[in-house]
Amino acid sequence: MPADGVELKPKTHILSFEEIIRLGELFAANGINKIRLTGGEPLIRKELDSLISRLSEIDGIDALTITTNGLLLSAKLENLRKAGVTGFNISLDTLREDRFQQITRRPGLQKVLGAIADTSNAGYRPVKINCVVIRGFNEDELTDFVEMTCNSPVDIRFIEYMPFDGNAWNNAKFFSYQEMVDRIREVYPTFERTDASDLNITKDWKVPGFEGTVGFISSMSQHFCAGCNRIRITADGQLKVCLFGSQEVNLRDMMRSGYTDDALLAEVQSALSRKKASHAGMEAIAASDNRPMILIGG
Repeated sequence: MPADGVELKPKTHILSFEEIIRLGELFAANGINKIRLTGGEPLIRKELDSLISRLSEIDGIDALTITTNGLLLSAKLENLRKAGVTGFNISLDTLREDRFQQITRRPGLQKVLGAIADTSNAGYRPVKINCVVIRGFNEDELTDFVEMTCNSPVDIRFIEYMPFDGNAWNNAKFFSYQEMVDRIREVYPTFERTDASDLNITKDWKVPGFEGTVGFISSMSQHFCAGCNRIRITADGQLKVCLFGSQEVNLRDMMRSGYTDDALLAEVQSALSRKKASHAGMEAIAASDNRPMILIGG
């Protein structure tokens, strides 16, 4: 969250459930088989379990997952499971309470750790834990996170720090994928890679004998643009074909002005045809205008 917060949008600017369902059906009919609900924090949306139930019934959708900060998850977990959620990503950048309050601007570390345990106990395998690594802030906790995989079926996902509006990014705070691996191998010398392709969004690693796994999302140092098959719809209905691109297509206003599904699909295909082969790199991204990540969706 940017230090000065973000401007809240009027409710009328936000997609309705009906509009979300319509887009879900349109994308599923054209090859999309996975939907992830993110934020901000998706669990604060009223009647979210009703939306999830309807999305999970769409023909062609095989997976419906949620990215959450975990603070409300334990209380809502059973209803979300019944509604059809197939997986969870829980954001957690530190295992220290003082740092947790610094980065989230609120207490609650024990609630998040409890939510991870509750989600795992509910049978979700693996529970994915997203950790953005920032030099000078939490890179000294890498091996503490890896230790969590010893006896727990979690997937720790270390994410390179990425430049977005309002997140105080600068090059000095960047800690690369290779630096992370080197730091972990100082404590776990047998730490090894378990996948072969550099085009995967996540590079998978593991300490032999540990129950859980570790992944790295190297968006800056070793990008995977050629293998990226994701598109994003923001809460206010803007299509983004690249996380780091400022270009958006206003599907919300198109739907509200009477576009047919075929016309919407043509606009989506046109946007995809303009997607560049790769993003511009850290320095260029940092100098460009884009939404804060909290307004895009993780």
